[in-house]
Amino acid sequence: MTLRHMKIFCAICSANYNTTRAAQNMNMTQPAVSLAIKELEQYYGVVLFDRIGRRLQITPVGQNFLQYATRICAQFDDMEREMRNWDSAGLLRVGSSITIGSQFLPSYVKAFYHRYPSTEVQVIVAPSEKLEQDLMENRLDFALIEGTPHNPVMYSEEYMEDRLSIIASPKEGFQQGQHLSLQEFKKQRFLLREAGSGTREIFDRETRKAGFTVMPIWEAMSTTALVNAVVNGLGIAVLPHRMIQGPLERGLVVTIGVDELDFRRSFHIIYHKDKFLTVSARAFIDLCRTYVLDYPLPKYNGLF
Repeated sequence: MTLRHMKIFCAICSANYNTTRAAQNMNMTQPAVSLAIKELEQYYGVVLFDRIGRRLQITPVGQNFLQYATRICAQFDDMEREMRNWDSAGLLRVGSSITIGSQFLPSYVKAFYHRYPSTEVQVIVAPSEKLEQDLMENRLDFALIEGTPHNPVMYSEEYMEDRLSIIASPKEGFQQGQHLSLQEFKKQRFLLREAGSGTREIFDRETRKAGFTVMPIWEAMSTTALVNAVVNGLGIAVLPHRMIQGPLERGLVVTIGVDELDFRRSFHIIYHKDKFLTVSARAFIDLCRTYVLDYPLPKYNGLF
């Protein structure tokens, strides 16, 4: 059993258990991929995939093997990248949820480049669920997300507090600082971030605690789209406060409150517990921890 066997196994799982696609992704023949899996199963004396019809389905022992294989392959890839780039600048792969990527990450990267001009930073801005999957498959070194990760193999560290604000249109009769009862709040038309985003998770968590759930009439990955929908009187939205400061200052929206709901949250730095963090990765994480002490907080003015 070799590292090659584990990489082939992981490639099949990443290809939705399709050996033909896995073979194409690895520039191998399909028989060679199938033989590698057969050799793995014979070596350990277990069945990693059930063969049902023409499709593979991973078995429980296969799921267990996948956790080990993913970690081992990721550590090997880290070693390869670190050793081959030992005397060069290297590459830092950073993931960010959409809110942090819109508000803070450009400032973080700019400050990091000022300190470490020879290190290249590659950024992926995506929903938190996608970032966790990329961390599991070693496509990212670490990520910055709203809320906490779902996978127990992730290390998570709180590094900044934040809050969400409920916004509404003054044209619809809402006033700045107005408070609604929980019953009044439940009757509103909701314009929300997409399921799986950190912002949406905070909203859903608080409404469940209050004993109800919401079916939004709008869902969007774009804060701009949601704010514009509010401005046009289509409903209310719950969004990061810093993201609505521009339209709030221009009087396009107002913030309202609901006493029974608490939309405070924290931003987190997350990475796989088995991840080897390079010097540059540790430096970037430390910059995020101390950013508010060394630099002014960025302010999103809202480009609408």
